Amino acid sequence: MAASSPPLSTDLSGQVALVTGATSGLGRRFANVLAQCGAQVALAGRRVERLDQVATEIREAGGQALPIPLDMTDAEAVQAAPAAAEEGLGAPVSILVNNAGIPDAQRAHKMSLELIDAVIDTNLRGPYVLACEVARRLIEAKRPGRIVNISSVGAYHYAGGGAALYSITKAGISRMTQVLAVEWARFHINVNGIAPGAFHSEMMDGMIERVGEMAPHFPRKRMGQPEQLDGTLLYLVSPSSECVTGTVVVVDDGQGGR
Repeated sequence: MAASSPPLSTDLSGQVALVTGATSGLGRRFANVLAQCGAQVALAGRRVERLDQVATEIREAGGQALPIPLDMTDAEAVQAAPAAAEEGLGAPVSILVNNAGIPDAQRAHKMSLELIDAVIDTNLRGPYVLACEVARRLIEAKRPGRIVNISSVGAYHYAGGGAALYSITKAGISRMTQVLAVEWARFHINVNGIAPGAFHSEMMDGMIERVGEMAPHFPRKRMGQPEQLDGTLLYLVSPSSECVTGTVVVVDDGQGGR
């Protein structure tokens, strides 16, 4: 019996993707890449003017985009976002990229309660609530889906320097990816993650301003560029990864030890 052709297509036509933290950095890149592959993209973020800019750039390239102002610390707004995307784009969200995140940039013992709440709510509670709402709607509609949670290599090792809570929340994102994959496998909802190393983004560039250049200390003497994550993202939302769920892919250019 002849083997069937491998499912290598990255055609996302007919799908609605919701990307959080889409106003800059990795989120902006993810949104553009999904749109280039045919998905209708709901752009979520706090900075409305930047959301409109990203939507414009996607539309000018021939894609479809819907800006959705969203603060990840507002649980009710987070729960409402998938319905807003469906209403605006005409189909349920079948791809979620949980990318929104903020740094702590404080020594653990010096953090205010307000900052602690903001980091946990933005980096962990909000993504959990959003994933559950997207999954609930897909289960009700009897449709498959793909959820990609953006973790960090900081989830696996930490050398100090004022990002302890960020590391804790990203470890939570990695574990959330594993357990929700088990929870929703029977519904054909794949849940995976990407754990980037040091890639240029608004957050990372701000860290470099505080602590100095990192690239000279890496084996390849370079920082990652957002476009170098395209292949991993597209693999996790394409038919090629049909049996891959509960996996967090570390993409760090060999920057750190194992």
